[in-house]
Amino acid sequence: MSRVVLSLSLVLTLIGSLFQVSVSQQPLLSPRDSVEISFGGNKISLNYGRPSMRGRKIMGGLVPFDKWWRTGANEATAFVTQTDLILGGEVIPKGAYTLYTMPSAKQWKLIINKQTGQWGTVYNPELDLVRIPLKKKMLKNAVEKFMITLEKTGKNSGVLRLMWEKTDLSVSFQLKKESNASSR
Repeated sequence: MSRVVLSLSLVLTLIGSLFQVSVSQQPLLSPRDSVEISFGGNKISLNYGRPSMRGRKIMGGLVPFDKWWRTGANEATAFVTQTDLILGGEVIPKGAYTLYTMPSAKQWKLIINKQTGQWGTVYNPELDLVRIPLKKKMLKNAVEKFMITLEKTGKNSGVLRLMWEKTDLSVSFQLKKESNASSR
């Protein structure tokens, strides 16, 4: 009897190991990625899921208009800034946030939300810090995998960019200058 149990245990272990190998060799459909930029030692970073088009209609399809979107895939898109920012004219205090967007055929908005660590489909609008209009332009060539970039435009300024399908969305930011009263 113990030989049967031992044999069955070995077979189940082998099957489990083979299953793990086959699952681990599957490419992730929406792998995590991150982007980071530094200004004088102060980092600004984003961590997000990168879904692919895979022949699907994205804007106005998979990403519906006039409904909030998780801005990536799987876990919520994390946004961390180690310095106060002015993003699209709005003050963003240093800290950790989640990015969402409100897509529209004409005007997109970037949503900076104070909730962190949640799955991307969990959104509480009562925790929105700000909603910022994004500049939209159409790309000649499609971007297969959703992409977020942070680009320096000056010593203390940059651009946050979201690109997917043939849509390029951006918003400028700059480091918030210390007021004279706080630097004394």
